[in-house]
Amino acid sequence: MEDLTAGQQIVSAGASAGASASAGADGAPGAAPAPAAAAAAADVVARVSDLSVAFRRGGLRIHAVRGVSLDIRRGEILGLVGESGSGKSVLGLSLLGLLPPNLDAGGLGGEVTVHGNDMLRGSARLRRAVRRQHLGAVFQDPMTSLNPTMRVGRQVAEAAGSDEEAARLLKAVGIPDAGRRMASFPHELSGGLRQRVMIAMAIAGSPSLVVADEPTTALDVMVQAQVLALLRGLRDEIGCSFLMITHDLGVAAQVADRIAVMYAGRLAEVGPAGDVLRDAAHPYSAALTGSRLSLSSARGRALPTLAGEVPDPAAPPPGCPFEPRCALRRDECAAVLPAPGEVAPEHLSACILPLAEVRAASARPPAGDRVSFPADNTGKDARSADGPQPAGAGGVPGAGGSAGSAASREATAAHVRDVSKAFRVKAGRRRADLRALRGVTVTVAEGESLAIVGESGSGKSTLLRVVAGLERADRGAVTLGRAKARPQMVFQDAGASLTPWLTVGALIGERLRHENLTRSQKRERIDEILTHVGLPVHAANAKAAQLSGGQRQRVALARATVVPPEVLLCDEPTSALDVSLAAVVLNLIARLRSELGMAVLFVTHDLAVARVVADRIAVMYLGRLVEIGPAEEVVASPRHPYTKALVGAVPDLGVPPAGLPGEPASPLSLPRGCSFHPRCPVAEAACEDPDFDPRLVSAAGHHERLAACIHAGHDLEAD
Repeated sequence: MEDLTAGQQIVSAGASAGASASAGADGAPGAAPAPAAAAAAADVVARVSDLSVAFRRGGLRIHAVRGVSLDIRRGEILGLVGESGSGKSVLGLSLLGLLPPNLDAGGLGGEVTVHGNDMLRGSARLRRAVRRQHLGAVFQDPMTSLNPTMRVGRQVAEAAGSDEEAARLLKAVGIPDAGRRMASFPHELSGGLRQRVMIAMAIAGSPSLVVADEPTTALDVMVQAQVLALLRGLRDEIGCSFLMITHDLGVAAQVADRIAVMYAGRLAEVGPAGDVLRDAAHPYSAALTGSRLSLSSARGRALPTLAGEVPDPAAPPPGCPFEPRCALRRDECAAVLPAPGEVAPEHLSACILPLAEVRAASARPPAGDRVSFPADNTGKDARSADGPQPAGAGGVPGAGGSAGSAASREATAAHVRDVSKAFRVKAGRRRADLRALRGVTVTVAEGESLAIVGESGSGKSTLLRVVAGLERADRGAVTLGRAKARPQMVFQDAGASLTPWLTVGALIGERLRHENLTRSQKRERIDEILTHVGLPVHAANAKAAQLSGGQRQRVALARATVVPPEVLLCDEPTSALDVSLAAVVLNLIARLRSELGMAVLFVTHDLAVARVVADRIAVMYLGRLVEIGPAEEVVASPRHPYTKALVGAVPDLGVPPAGLPGEPASPLSLPRGCSFHPRCPVAEAACEDPDFDPRLVSAAGHHERLAACIHAGHDLEAD
């Protein structure tokens, strides 16, 4: 720990009641940290009391946090959930003593203490010492936190104190061959391994509290399950507390002991995880729970959404901040700012409505409008097993072990035939071929929605880029149908795909250059498509930076569909969005698909999303299709062990995280035989045979279901 002057002494958990120090804002005497005895007696690691934080941005006062009070107990995992803009990350930074310098004058109020030490007004040296002794942090993108020029072992050793301790920590967080990995640079590790390195650094020195800010948002569902299990295991092993900041209620449900729901800078509800998630006492908590997708979400109807957006933090409403969006609002809600009150032991809710009324309303099923989600898109004739089929038609493309390899008697939007793609990459001191796609064959019918699922590195995005013409296949071919327009892509990060210096109108107008339209006709088309995707026409004058994440994704969809493509290619378009925004975007894609008659090729790592957006699901692993079939059947009765593992890794309320051990093999050095056999729980000796090359085959009586596994002939659900 850093040396501190007598006037900046850190208060530790074991300090006596009489221990005190004087640490002013700059280390001057007169602002002593509170004794730790009271916090220790209450078993509280960190305490937030009436915290208010306001920033100055563009001449405006931004109210990020408004009067939040919260305790974090020893050894608990507290989930902090809410939409983007709710103030979750600012609260986490307050606990770490890392608030940015652009605070507004008088914009900091209340107290934040960690083991009695002031993390708001204590000196910089004191806060650094508290972070070193008591705190750890894990952020969303480890590449922005790790030094790209330093080997990971050295970075962990800086936090741990020695190479030996660094190696022990890397092994403790589940990094295979930890000694060898210490010599790796961050870019040489997968996303899951980089996040494990960050966790190893966070727990170095056995902190009392780890602040984890969206630690799984950028990870696929399998690695997410591993990281969540790791966090819970570390809590049980070393006894530290975790503040798990997330917008995903499923993530919070898997690991949290208590959940705090934030909205517009205030606490809406705090209570035991099971109570908040299953019996919410605040309309906002109930709306968030109702918006999230699970493997049991209804198909064939528009997904329930939360109308409107989080209030402008520069002009917070005088009353309940959720009142403009609340279906249960009353007149007094607009005038009264409710404070959290106890509705049950250790369960608080900031709502003036009777608890029975809130719970009765949340128990009513949503009355979603019918849209062209799967199981409703049955307007076309059924297809034979040799051609692509709409949902529920009882067959999938494919014959002779290929999905969609034979000609269809129905119009085809895209046919991918035996496509392989490798990238020449640097591997140490040599160059090697990274085999991203290995003989992929699949057909997509006009108007059909096909979801492609799998872990990061399985080749999903590469397949989309080949179909879009952004990458050229090394072998095989992509044939498009009766082309109305070339395929269009919608990316995960819409902000990065929208030219920042162009207005929305100019971005959309680029797609209309070859349509022989007059200026007024072009303007009319732009206004029409903006209205179609739910944006006001004046959004045409805005630039991407002036829009929210959900609005940017709508702009990306408007640009892609202003000239209707035959195939819309969606690459993880909702994975970085809040649950409510994700439902809005998924509903929009379904409506555009129905109205424009286009096919959709939808890449996702989340089977819950794939199940509701797709007619069929294709599962990829290390560049190959391992299973394909009707969406509902693939999820309900997987025929490949990998698909079953993906199903088990989907976050759900009250279900412990489950996932496969280890990570996919490197596409630079593929296992012989079945590529999945090193991780497969039902692998046999034949699976490791170098001459064994599993191909997609159908089980007797199930021609619409294909799987590349020696166990494909039976349902794995009972195994």
